[in-house]
Amino acid sequence: MCGIFGFFSQTDTLIDQEKFLLMGSVIRHRGPDGEGIYYDADKRVGLGNERLAILDIEAGDQPFISDDGSVVVVQNGEIFNHVELAEELSVAGYPCATHCDTEVILRLYEQGGIVALEKLNGMFAIAIFDKREDAVYLMRDRVGEKPYYWYEHEGAVLFASEIKSILQVTGEIPFSPEALNAFLTYNFVPPPMTMFEGVKHVEPGCWLRIGRDGISTHRWWDLASVYQQDASEEEWIKGFNSVLDDAVRIRLRSDVPFGAFLSGGVDSSTVVGLMSQHLSQPVRTFSIGFDDPRYDESPFAQSAAERFGCDHNCEIVDPDMISGWAEAIYYCDQPHGDVSFLPTRRVADMAARQVKMVLTGDGADELFAGYDKYKNFFATDMTAVSAGEFQEKYADNISLFNDEKREDLLSRDIKARVDVNSVHQEVLTPLFAASAHMDRINQALYIDMKLLLSGNNLVKPDRMGMAASIENRAPFMDYRVMELAFKMPGDLKLRDGETKYIYKKAVEELIGSDLTYRKKQMFTVPVGEWFKSRLKPMCEDLLLSEQTRARGLFDYGYVAELLESHCQGVKNNTREIRALMAVELWFRAFYA
Repeated sequence: MCGIFGFFSQTDTLIDQEKFLLMGSVIRHRGPDGEGIYYDADKRVGLGNERLAILDIEAGDQPFISDDGSVVVVQNGEIFNHVELAEELSVAGYPCATHCDTEVILRLYEQGGIVALEKLNGMFAIAIFDKREDAVYLMRDRVGEKPYYWYEHEGAVLFASEIKSILQVTGEIPFSPEALNAFLTYNFVPPPMTMFEGVKHVEPGCWLRIGRDGISTHRWWDLASVYQQDASEEEWIKGFNSVLDDAVRIRLRSDVPFGAFLSGGVDSSTVVGLMSQHLSQPVRTFSIGFDDPRYDESPFAQSAAERFGCDHNCEIVDPDMISGWAEAIYYCDQPHGDVSFLPTRRVADMAARQVKMVLTGDGADELFAGYDKYKNFFATDMTAVSAGEFQEKYADNISLFNDEKREDLLSRDIKARVDVNSVHQEVLTPLFAASAHMDRINQALYIDMKLLLSGNNLVKPDRMGMAASIENRAPFMDYRVMELAFKMPGDLKLRDGETKYIYKKAVEELIGSDLTYRKKQMFTVPVGEWFKSRLKPMCEDLLLSEQTRARGLFDYGYVAELLESHCQGVKNNTREIRALMAVELWFRAFYA
């Protein structure tokens, strides 16, 4: 787990070495254990790494360079099947001299080029400079667990794990009105766009080749290539338990102390239960609780910890974490209206005092229809409507501000710069087309896997964990688990109002019926109630102050009505208010 950064000039432009080093220093929280630099002024290329040492502490420093000096590799992430791959490489005549997973990437590339890296099972953002081709490859993991951004600047391509790294070279980059419009639609900025004009994600499951002659993109993995299969419930349960168990097993590879986040929900309890079967010592688990029972899951976490004999660590904390909101948005580089980032940061800080890596249950809800929003949406028979009507209804279901509301919200100036009503067509239409062979439940899940996960829900554990210099590993994001999930018919995931139907049947014996079928709670804080009282001055400052109005983004009369109707109890506008506050916090973090 690390942070990476670099540049490749397609012209005579050379990024000053001092600025190049600043790219690394600003993301040192991602890797406080060491820095590795490759800088070639003649070739006008640089690759850097800030290391959080998890595997092969002594010999794992990056960059890794081939014996003949022709290939240079840095990565952010972990390759969980590196042991098996190293054995295969040794037999094939490409032995690894270390036990570091980054060397496996180098040897695979030497053996078979960039396509050989499709064997990787892990979370990663990789940069490879090949002197023979005079080109750089940027490769990102299948579902976007690790962030990766790139930007064309004065004849050079800059790339990094975080956008703030790129800004060390470019200085201020204008904001993107299109991304603002998309953020207000989804409550996060959907990849590949970002809130910085021209800064793009390397999309999940893709690699870029950057040469002197241009940039090309190749998609090497997509869940849309998975087709539904028929099997009995017993066969699905057996397959699920086998694949998830192995996904947990290979994520226990570590040369440093590790543990798990444990909420007591079905996902984290399942992961901890499987961990306990592979370890000879108690699993070290971490959770936080609140005094308010509506948001406190700590009794469930305690129950799960006792069931599996864990070394459990729990702190009851003040739910008032709003003072950390601005810092969280800075670490995220973009606005997020999801305040669950704040308790995630708190539990990461807590765990980081004892361990450097944790396993989590992230991603299971999107794979197996775990959210109530799926239950509520599919309470109406969606097989009876046309494809167009289904797409329109689901787009509305996942929208924060729909087209009509954004027309009212956005200022005249912003509306003159964007097509307000084009977001779904640009973002969702291609995804619905790619998943047209899936049933309606799996189509909805595919949309959220492509957008919600990489745009928000995987950003949370990565950025909040890295802010505390701790690595998060998510077994449900193993590609074998994801592919198995999308081979399943949707009605095995959501049946008769029961979310995660087959998944719960599969893990009930492991975690017990009480934890399996307990009511789902969201990991959040009661910020909406605070907006009406002690946080109202903060709301008014971020939403309606002269500093805010001067940006000219919104119709501030409309914004004032949103806040007033919420405070008067006329309508719950918590999500809308949070999003607008996040926008202003982001502007203040990056533009002052």
